[in-house]
Amino acid sequence: MSRIHEALKKSAQEKSTQQVAGSETGVGEAAGEIRRSVTWASEVGLPVIPPRIVTAGHQAMPLRYEELVLRCAHPEWRLDPLNSVFQNPKIGHSVAERFRTLRSRLYQIAATRTLRRLLVTSSVAGEGKTFVASNLAQSIVQQPDLRILLVDADMRASRLHATLSAPSGPGLSDYLRGEADEFEVIQKGMEENLCLIPGGSQVSNPSELLLSERMKHLLDLLTPIFDWVIIDSPPAMPVHDASILAGLVDGVLLVVQAGSTHVAIAEKVATEFQGKKLLGMVLNQVEKVDSYGHYYYSYQAERV
Repeated sequence: MSRIHEALKKSAQEKSTQQVAGSETGVGEAAGEIRRSVTWASEVGLPVIPPRIVTAGHQAMPLRYEELVLRCAHPEWRLDPLNSVFQNPKIGHSVAERFRTLRSRLYQIAATRTLRRLLVTSSVAGEGKTFVASNLAQSIVQQPDLRILLVDADMRASRLHATLSAPSGPGLSDYLRGEADEFEVIQKGMEENLCLIPGGSQVSNPSELLLSERMKHLLDLLTPIFDWVIIDSPPAMPVHDASILAGLVDGVLLVVQAGSTHVAIAEKVATEFQGKKLLGMVLNQVEKVDSYGHYYYSYQAERV
């Protein structure tokens, strides 16, 4: 946990120094890194792609990707440049590279263990978890053979659909309440193999819905036909939803806003997720450290 403390402390010091000097933070600047444990194959060739394998636990109701695409909704999406590092030239190439780096780190882990369902959360609201989830999916889908499903499980404050300019419903809450089936809540609005389940209608009992058998069934049904299922969850501190979802995934990424998140809060949340497949920390809104556009990398929590 000392590595998280050191990363946050250094980031806060740099942010404070640069604010005094009058520097400005670029829109959506983000840096993320998973600590290396194997050779980074993507530096000399294509990254290791996790195999699409149907495990024994996912064979109850087989579904083909082609059937899903044929029957799901097809609204027209328009990636929001303010929320996409791949669509906004003002942000700069180096920020998009940070997401490709994060993608490569995840590929490394997926080559050594099961990693297909990924939870993206934060300590408190406003740290950029939805931004990170969306752009990570956009970085992965640049490889045309990969299939990615984005799931907005933050039913208290659903925002993932806005990053794609997609309809907000029907979505996850509608499915979990039995008011829609999987084909009605899944959207595919672009040529690439990226699908979305938005948050859906507002509900008063999201925690109970996430604990339901329908949530587990939905993930068991869809996981075999996607290479990555990326879930955007509510912040971990205010509510229990992220902890519930952590029990349904293969890995957790904790997003921390540089110079804003209190070290004690980030450490507390990281400690709580340490036994729940915590992969590491993504430091968001990091200041430039020199004129060449390099960024300070967060140092990661221990891998599980």
